[in-house]
Amino acid sequence: MFFFLSKVLTFLFSPLVWFFFLIIWAFKTKVEGRRKKLFITSLSILYICSNSFIIDELARAWEPVTPDYYMTDEKYDVAIVLGGIGRIDERQQRFDFGYSGDRLFQTLELYHRGRVKQILFSGGSGSIRFPEHKEALYVKKYLNTIHIPDSALIIESQSKNTYENANFSKKILDSLKFNGTILLVTSGYHMPRSLATFEKAGFTNITPYITNRISGPRRFDWDHCLIPNPEALQTLNYLIHEWIGYLVYKLKGYA
Repeated sequence: MFFFLSKVLTFLFSPLVWFFFLIIWAFKTKVEGRRKKLFITSLSILYICSNSFIIDELARAWEPVTPDYYMTDEKYDVAIVLGGIGRIDERQQRFDFGYSGDRLFQTLELYHRGRVKQILFSGGSGSIRFPEHKEALYVKKYLNTIHIPDSALIIESQSKNTYENANFSKKILDSLKFNGTILLVTSGYHMPRSLATFEKAGFTNITPYITNRISGPRRFDWDHCLIPNPEALQTLNYLIHEWIGYLVYKLKGYA
């Protein structure tokens, strides 16, 4: 139920949904003067939500600031990499990495540098239509093809959300009587909810490792500040999804 609810809420709070709702309302309304106000409101929403400077500032306020763990020599017994990093190509039966694939690629570098002993990848199916498509199984197949041995991998393929990522991973590690150090690897926008959820699930000695951070150095270039950017809309969707998820997790006691 929660899985479907999160999908519905994310859709309802999408800026583009509100934009088209207001545009349709403007065309349908028969109230004098309301049409112009609705058009102005809808265009204002679209402009603000596609402004790269504004969205970067929102991301900067949301994404946590952590020490530069990449630049240290500290070693970890296991890196837990959270799924949602791409999609499954049904025709070729292979995995296509997306924007969040950085979570896995940065972890692989740490593994090859000897800073991570094992990789626990957690991710089942995030698709309502194809629940049988388990992301972790496809990622494991990819990792085997690039010669990452099974001895270095722990696969959790049943989770559909961050709450299940945490709790299913905890069960696996508890069954292995694991009590070592943990690196939690996920995207910057996803880390606040992830870390809170993993700690609530009982994880200790866990270090957050942020990848593909949205916000970088603050920019004042004229195009960045003034020209609408469709990528900013996509970024805002990521943030809205996380804000809703974090709030719901807090209300349900997951985080």
